[in-house]
Amino acid sequence: MGSVKKIRKPKPWKHTQPITKAELMQLREEFWDTAPHYGGRKEIWDALRAAAEADISLAQAIVDSAGVIVQNTDLTTCYDERGAKYELPKYVLSEPTNLVEEN
Repeated sequence: MGSVKKIRKPKPWKHTQPITKAELMQLREEFWDTAPHYGGRKEIWDALRAAAEADISLAQAIVDSAGVIVQNTDLTTCYDERGAKYELPKYVLSEPTNLVEEN
């Protein structure tokens, strides 16, 4: 097994248009609801969700204990031991720079 990659939050990014916190949460819910249907194992998806929603040191422990192979250190591309690929959009990992306050 290769050296463990230290995970980190994605670099700052912008959504296609300004987005509210509520819209961001909605996008995240939709992703996590549908992602397991595209393949991969449910327990890995669950671990990735937990990691995405945790702070970075806890996220590291979660992916390590689940046996997730981190390809990109920001968790946008991961694999499980069987070689199944898991791709996470930045919007589930961090907030965009153009997040707007709700009025």
